[in-house]
Amino acid sequence: MTESGPWSEEVIRAVRKYALQNAVEYDGSGQAGSVLGRLLSEMKELRPKARELRGLVQLLVDEANEIASVDGVDAVRKLLEETNPEALHREKQQKRVGLPELPNSIKGEVTLRFAPNPNGPLSLGHSRGVVINSELAKINGGRVVLRFDDTDTKVKPPEPTAYSQIEEEYEWISGKKADVVIRASDRMPIYLEYAEKMISEGFGYTCRCTAQNFKKLRDNMEECPCRENDVSLNLELFESMKSGGVPEGGAVIRVKTSLDLPNPALRDWPALRIQHTPHPMVGEKYKVWPLLDFQSAIEDRLQGVTHIVRGKDLMDSTRKQTILYGHFGWDYPETLYWGRVKVLEFGGFSTSGMRMEISEGKYSGWDDPRLPTISAIRKRGFSSQAIREFWLELGLTQKDISIPMQSIEAKNSSTIDSFTERRSFVRSPDEVIIEIPDTIGDYVAEVSIPKHPDETVLGTREWGAVSEKIFVEKDDIGIVDIRLKGFADVKILDGVAVVISNERTDRRAIAHWLPVEISREAVLEIPQADEIKEVSGVIEDYELVEGMIVQLERIGFARIKKIPNNGPIMMSWLHG
Repeated sequence: MTESGPWSEEVIRAVRKYALQNAVEYDGSGQAGSVLGRLLSEMKELRPKARELRGLVQLLVDEANEIASVDGVDAVRKLLEETNPEALHREKQQKRVGLPELPNSIKGEVTLRFAPNPNGPLSLGHSRGVVINSELAKINGGRVVLRFDDTDTKVKPPEPTAYSQIEEEYEWISGKKADVVIRASDRMPIYLEYAEKMISEGFGYTCRCTAQNFKKLRDNMEECPCRENDVSLNLELFESMKSGGVPEGGAVIRVKTSLDLPNPALRDWPALRIQHTPHPMVGEKYKVWPLLDFQSAIEDRLQGVTHIVRGKDLMDSTRKQTILYGHFGWDYPETLYWGRVKVLEFGGFSTSGMRMEISEGKYSGWDDPRLPTISAIRKRGFSSQAIREFWLELGLTQKDISIPMQSIEAKNSSTIDSFTERRSFVRSPDEVIIEIPDTIGDYVAEVSIPKHPDETVLGTREWGAVSEKIFVEKDDIGIVDIRLKGFADVKILDGVAVVISNERTDRRAIAHWLPVEISREAVLEIPQADEIKEVSGVIEDYELVEGMIVQLERIGFARIKKIPNNGPIMMSWLHG
């Protein structure tokens, strides 16, 4: 059927099996990509030759589809039954829920890392890295290195207050302190030492080409002229860079790679560059700073990192670092990836962007409720348990997904609902007079309402006897026949609520209300896109404490933000 070329009969038989199987499953429209994936899953040793295999795979897929087209899918099925009957009953892969097993891991010897840039505190996006790495460390009896990748003094300069804030936020999210805490800026002598070793051993060099000229050479797979400098000249230029004798942009240290790598960005990639901007933590001590791919690779090695778990957008970093590890004779850590998660209400999680908007006065600070920062969602009242459960359930899928914030809110709601007390909040209140007719019969004036409808929070809210005046929402006043929740059926006419019965007499609408005596003015702040909407009303002033999370009945969850001596109680919206 086909020429074997460089491939063994075993490989050809395997490809043909999956080509026939795919054609059967997809009614004669088999796909080469799917067949190649199945082949490499079975014969992992062929993965380095994936590109070369595509020609053979495509040829046999076309053959199988041709048989289906001419003779029908049953003919393909019969052929598969004759050659590989077991392939007719392929079990579809079950979707994994939760975290995978770490490949090549030894219990008690796993080291992972979480490496944020401290140019601001953590965002909701960062929390994924905290949760997954800390949980994998817990499962495997390992440890997590919290490493501050702070070697960029110019583009994304560190924020001095962010270091301690990130440490505290890491602990809040994960439930424990990081096992090791490292600042890359404190370890600069080590990185410079390895850079010198790289140059001395001939797999690194000092390049003085302009960025534009180097790009032309790189894209054309041509050598940079600096590549052939002898080691002594490279070391001399490196010393000049470190002493400040070379201006910014005047030189970089590059890692030698093959010049025919498919991705031009990997060819002779830059490892260190000149930055004269003072560092907020170490001042003007250093003029040459490592780029992230170099610094991170060296530090991973020094800390004994066994597994790296990060976004798939950093696959090129893995490729660069693997080359560097090869030069040094090191084994690269096992690496796992996740896809991008976009929260629809926030878009991306750019710390630099948020920092700029805070400085411009668009937001009040990192804890502004309109921002997707950990400090903001904590202040609003989110549970760290809910954040952990959300990311763990999502797992390590590499698929890029977009989710509404409601998905996270729903998880938080299910986490906190059972222990969150209820309170009444009457928006846009109108004052109504209560009238009790002499003919009403048995009448109970005392109001006692459970703190939680399911009694998962024990106790009651004792409102006492209802006197002459109550507050009812303006929208409910227009309904003549309503039920005051937990109290009585009433008929409202001309600002007077006439009590019909304590017992429910029909299916009339339930209205939320408050006795005047137990009411206090309150304002609920609700973030809406770029604005904060204020909703005024009166709240049930019963055992309220600053910082307390309550569920406002018929409205949603909120945090008691401030209880001043005078003026309205301030509340911040959590979610519905």
